[in-house]
Amino acid sequence: MIRVAGEVREALAGGGAVVALETTLVAHGFPPGEGVEVGLESERHVRAAGAVPATVGVLDGEVRVGLTEDELTRFAPDARKVGPRDLAAATVQRAVGATTVGGTLAVARAAGIRVLATGGIGGVHRGFPHPPDISADLGQLARTPAVVVSAGVKSLLDVPATAELLETLGVPVLGFRVDTLPLFYAAAGGPPVSARVETAEEAARMAAAHWKLGGAGLLLGRPPDEPLDDVEPLIEEALAAAATAGVSGQAVTPYVLAYLHRESGGRTENANKALVAQNARLAGEVAVAL
Repeated sequence: MIRVAGEVREALAGGGAVVALETTLVAHGFPPGEGVEVGLESERHVRAAGAVPATVGVLDGEVRVGLTEDELTRFAPDARKVGPRDLAAATVQRAVGATTVGGTLAVARAAGIRVLATGGIGGVHRGFPHPPDISADLGQLARTPAVVVSAGVKSLLDVPATAELLETLGVPVLGFRVDTLPLFYAAAGGPPVSARVETAEEAARMAAAHWKLGGAGLLLGRPPDEPLDDVEPLIEEALAAAATAGVSGQAVTPYVLAYLHRESGGRTENANKALVAQNARLAGEVAVAL
């Protein structure tokens, strides 16, 4: 059920550096047609750091680990959003399945990949327990021995509650040269991290020690190089619009992102593209260090 691309398979067999990348960003994170270039740019940054990119998705009844450019173009907005629970169904039903962070982590665990790059992870939705929505990303991270490099938690979520839950789950939250968890578009204002690291090598050493002590996943938060500190009111507007439109569950994130991109005049979209690439580069450096 899992097909690993030749380049990825050779790197893993030889103890090389590999970084897993999700496909939900490609299918649902950007306007139609733009996500593919974001995915390809992420792969270029992983390679520039000396690692091999392994973009994950479901195609033609198989979980693919490592995609060609032509395969990546198949992850259009109508692709099914695939978390850990959905992998088997998408495979059996031969759906085009765009993997979330949680879905990608599940595949990475099966393939033996220890580093994943993304924009931001899912978590506890605002207003919990109404709706009673917590992303599967957190549970999968708690049981997968991997480093997830992101710009923190998606800012449309309840970030303090997500940080508390990560502590409960035993997931170290590391800050890359920062003392607080980045807030996706904003660099500051989040809850304190459990430890600060200054280099990719230090993050890799911490991950290795965590795994030796029986731990699983770690979150490495990297602040965006050019943060947007004025987006919070727009996020509130987007969430209110989603509620009014009856949007819920997995559909909330793509709806809110589209709203932000449109109402900010493209500022959030450009920031999102930049931070995804920056995270991919750091993830590649961590993978090389590991």
